[in-house]
Amino acid sequence: MGNLKEKFAEKAMPLAVEIRNFVKENANVALGEFTVEDVYAGQKGIIGLLTETSLLDSNEGIRFRGYSIPELRQLLPKVPGGTEPLPEGLFYLMLIGELPTYDDVLEIQANWAARSEVPAHVYAALDAMPITTHPMTQLTMAIMALQTESVFAKAYREGINKKDYWSYTYEDVCTLLARLPLVAAYIYRRTYKNGEHIPADAKLDWAANFAHMLGIDQNEFYKLMRLYLTIHADHEGGNVSAHTTHLVGSALSDPYLSLAAAMNGLAGPLHGLANQEVIRWIFEMIEEIGHDPSEEDIASYIQKTLTEGKVVPGYGHAVLRQTDPRFTAQQEFAKTYMPDDKLVNIVWKIYKVAPQILENTGKIKNPWPNVDAHSGALLLHYGLVEADFYTVMFGVSRALGVLASLIWDRALGLPIERPKSVTYDWMKKAVAAKKANA
Repeated sequence: MGNLKEKFAEKAMPLAVEIRNFVKENANVALGEFTVEDVYAGQKGIIGLLTETSLLDSNEGIRFRGYSIPELRQLLPKVPGGTEPLPEGLFYLMLIGELPTYDDVLEIQANWAARSEVPAHVYAALDAMPITTHPMTQLTMAIMALQTESVFAKAYREGINKKDYWSYTYEDVCTLLARLPLVAAYIYRRTYKNGEHIPADAKLDWAANFAHMLGIDQNEFYKLMRLYLTIHADHEGGNVSAHTTHLVGSALSDPYLSLAAAMNGLAGPLHGLANQEVIRWIFEMIEEIGHDPSEEDIASYIQKTLTEGKVVPGYGHAVLRQTDPRFTAQQEFAKTYMPDDKLVNIVWKIYKVAPQILENTGKIKNPWPNVDAHSGALLLHYGLVEADFYTVMFGVSRALGVLASLIWDRALGLPIERPKSVTYDWMKKAVAAKKANA
């Protein structure tokens, strides 16, 4: 290591141990409306954001404008004869707060189809990158390249009234959502299918058209995409991608800049990248213990994973204290369309044994599966085997929720986000003063 790096390690490593011990000893010391532990725990549970589109309850799970996922699967409009909700309808619900009609959804589809042509320079920017570039990096770069089309940025430069910010934000959001599936599909075909691209089909809905451009023209996969893009769309405002959109947008960065930042957050292994980590972990397990593992075999492998100081990907959530309803929705889909799929059945076996093992460690508050525990197995069933691309699909869905929220941020005139930070020295003095006055 260089001299500066060595000096940093000499300072930081002992201080990290000191701070961990300090937090452990003083976790419940109140510093106003919050405690020492709150400051060092990623602000989990501290109310500090306003998000209209969805609310996450630790026991009930996610509700979009008051509706649970099972209710959305029943009540949101579907294609004629369809069984899964149309994501365009969820966007309407998040934006308006009311259930849409099928005609409302058709209007959104027509609006987005009219906006969907991607400028040539966006594809040129993608083609200039090495083919080995991670698909999430490509997605972020494409969104940044699309930013040249921002009507909000142009209007702001020319001078607009604050009360009109939401209107230009809305226009950017709709154009971005219209083009995002085309860009994502281009990345997929460029990276994995020798650049053999498939044109959009204006007759298809938003999700089915995405599936079509990926190259999987199966009615069942259309259904899966409608479900997948609906249930991944939002998870209230505190998760990394939603919070990042709000934070960057609060500086009046346009929707393109805000979403690009959010996608960089989604690409982290503790957020959206977890879905590909699940599949890799399962394949590593299969390679070690065989293609038809028993529940006992899986339990032993989970224990081995924990003993090695690793996590079991797909299990645990910062807020939820039950099985993620998004996991349950995917499980129900799988029971209908692929009950004999071997990989899916392994996912179900893991679900039977993992929670109890994780709970017995005494260290895990939520031992239940989250959305990532199931999604990869469903995608693999239909031939989408490229796990590095899964987070891009997550991003296409998540854009619906975070961008609907961004429109609300501008309509409500929410200010720039600027929480207070303190130093460790400040913390020590505050705790000492609190104890002295106790």
